[in-house]
Amino acid sequence: MTIGLRIDVDTFRGTRDGIPRLLATLNARKIRASWYVTLGPDNMGRHIARMIRPAFAVKMLRSGAPSLYGWEIIFRGTLWPGPVISRRLAETLRHPDRDGHEMGVHAWDHHRWQNGIDALTDAQLDLEITRATEALATIIGHIPTTAAVPGWRCTERVLALKSSRLFAFRSDCRGAASPFLPIVNGAPIDQPQVPVDLPTYDEGVGRGAGADAAWNQALLTRISDGNPHVLTIHAESEGGSKTALFTQFLDRAIAAGHRFEPLSDWIGRQAPPKPSAIAKGTIAGREGWVCTRAAETS
Repeated sequence: MTIGLRIDVDTFRGTRDGIPRLLATLNARKIRASWYVTLGPDNMGRHIARMIRPAFAVKMLRSGAPSLYGWEIIFRGTLWPGPVISRRLAETLRHPDRDGHEMGVHAWDHHRWQNGIDALTDAQLDLEITRATEALATIIGHIPTTAAVPGWRCTERVLALKSSRLFAFRSDCRGAASPFLPIVNGAPIDQPQVPVDLPTYDEGVGRGAGADAAWNQALLTRISDGNPHVLTIHAESEGGSKTALFTQFLDRAIAAGHRFEPLSDWIGRQAPPKPSAIAKGTIAGREGWVCTRAAETS
């Protein structure tokens, strides 16, 4: 099978360290992917306040967050303003595009969007998207054609924004891996969604000795069922302390006959998208709500 490969880059450290590592891994295997990058201030350390929520605390402990992400990420933006990623690391952000990968907008302020989407006004959400899009376009020299909101926190209100509609396709939802046309204000819009169906490392990994090996085997089993799949990895984990684990997964998957490609290429291999509603839902291993694909309509 051909798997759509999406890489989320959420933080300053993920950009600085994770992008070069993942590029080296992918380029050596002639794999191209879709990179969704964060361009604004890195305030991700402010998520530490969510530790009072039991589900989030369990997730952090299960995934071994300090070793997975590093203390630099965990406290970034808590005691001082986080650095603006696109200003400090523009050359690093340029590398995936230079090497022929697909570049997309993830966020301006990842933390602000993920934690504040329900409270932010339409104008504030629109500005977040616009600032990120303009920053990325300046860096890579052309308008990005795809976007994916942080934490799969998306609603019809987001998809109706003028800034959101500028992209050829988006990847904001979780659900079965087949493109669909989201229904916004009662009618489908001509902007395909690419749902992510496979769990991320922090959602699905277990605990204890052998957990990482079991994680790779579980992924390999999932992608070998004959169905289309979309996988999201993170520059902070698979481009950080889990680089070797991800490399092992790729090599085993390739040896089994699987291929990986950017989402724009993956869409072309799927059936024409049909209209489908979106809704707020939950998925195993992730705290809070995410945008999910709801019932398909004719």
